[in-house]
Amino acid sequence: MTEGQNRAQGVRQILFTSFWLMLLILSVKVSVGWRVRSLSLMAESLHTLLTSVSTFLSLLTLKAYRPNGYPIYGQGKREVVITFVLIAILGFAGLNLIGLSAQQLIGVISGGTQSFPVRVSWPLMQVLGVLVVASLGMAILGLYQGRVLSHPALRFNAGQLFKDVLLTLLVIGGLVGVWVGIRWLDVFLAIVLVLLAAGSCWQVVSWQFPLMVEQTAIAPEVLAQIARQVGGVTHCYHIRSRGLVGRLVYVQMHLIVHPDLANLTPLIAERIETFIQERYGPVHVTFFIVDDIAGSANFNQSPSVTEVNGKNDPTGRSNS
Repeated sequence: MTEGQNRAQGVRQILFTSFWLMLLILSVKVSVGWRVRSLSLMAESLHTLLTSVSTFLSLLTLKAYRPNGYPIYGQGKREVVITFVLIAILGFAGLNLIGLSAQQLIGVISGGTQSFPVRVSWPLMQVLGVLVVASLGMAILGLYQGRVLSHPALRFNAGQLFKDVLLTLLVIGGLVGVWVGIRWLDVFLAIVLVLLAAGSCWQVVSWQFPLMVEQTAIAPEVLAQIARQVGGVTHCYHIRSRGLVGRLVYVQMHLIVHPDLANLTPLIAERIETFIQERYGPVHVTFFIVDDIAGSANFNQSPSVTEVNGKNDPTGRSNS
């Protein structure tokens, strides 16, 4: 297995672990928030749900990035519809939380009693503390691996985890305030957190959506011109790209290399991607390099590394 394959597998494993960890944390927050009747903890769970959705979309994007030469343009209609359904669910839950919190806040301010008083206890603080430590550890790991593997999705996911940790700490502070007698603090924080969730939802959609829809990021003729600047490339065709320039762009192209340079195809692929990266920022390129001797070879290119997935490798190397 090449270094490029190890990197791609590492990205998937980190995102997969983060996704299931966030689902576990989400289930704990919802069950505990419901039991202790904390609206702020329920509202903060929306942010945890958003982080889980964002991680899931990143996994889908990696899954859609196939090396077989066909689908490169993100997800199908089903995945896009699922995304909008999740956004609608978040909006419905947020509006209900705001309505209930406003009703509770008005009751507290007017001197009445809360319909659902918060039951704060030391075991509750311990559980929330464990959740903070788990999320913080995953965030630090994701940020470190994002820098090592040079993958923007890991860095974005780590940023979402750090934000979730900070908001959980804010909820803990609010519950401490309720514990000492500031009864209105929990419902006030719930309203604030729901409003912040709306902004976080927009941030997640603006990041993920360009990677999911069929949208050409870089003109094919420009990419072809860059590829032909590298010696040994005789023809470039079937060029496709998606993503957002400056953030992350997935590129796929077929190349015909001169037969005399077949053993230099990894170097040619690396130079082409370097030229594209210097001009357009973070990119992830899949090359399908063809020569008259070996037929077809599939080269997955991650930053500065050539990953060989095809069965016909003109360099004579094995895939394992």
